Amino acid sequence: MKSFLKYWLPLLIWLGLIFVGSTSVMSAEHTSRFIAPFLLWLKPGMSPTTIWTILVVARKCAHVTEYAVLALLLWRALRNVPVLRTKTLMVFGAVLLGCALFAASDEFHQTFVKSRTPSVRDVRLDVTGAILGLLIGATFARRHPKKFQSAAVRQFVDAKL
Repeated sequence: MKSFLKYWLPLLIWLGLIFVGSTSVMSAEHTSRFIAPFLLWLKPGMSPTTIWTILVVARKCAHVTEYAVLALLLWRALRNVPVLRTKTLMVFGAVLLGCALFAASDEFHQTFVKSRTPSVRDVRLDVTGAILGLLIGATFARRHPKKFQSAAVRQFVDAKL
């Protein structure tokens, strides 16, 4: 149970947040009501074109960021499974596939939301974010191998016997 709370619950919560984010609550028409006045407060007289450009860039960066976090959480949860602990490439592929499938299903979900527009470009951004998250996770694991090293050594010793 402790393992579920530590590794899998944060992943499930993040999946829920992404799902809620693809509803009308986080649509451009709703979020721009808050962001545009904030931008005008920062720089009065900003042109509508500039505001719109900032909104679009921020929304696209959000896609990359949310899927980078999703990939890190899924990678972390799968790396905790003893059988998968030393199978880095398999975990990498599973995380990438899982993130891509969730991104596609998220865009499909948006076809049913009146204020949202599904986009294949957004799925590509999501997969790019997942790859970024995986690269961050792999870099961290390479620099801090102690946690996984003991399992790898045990598996090697068992295979040798």
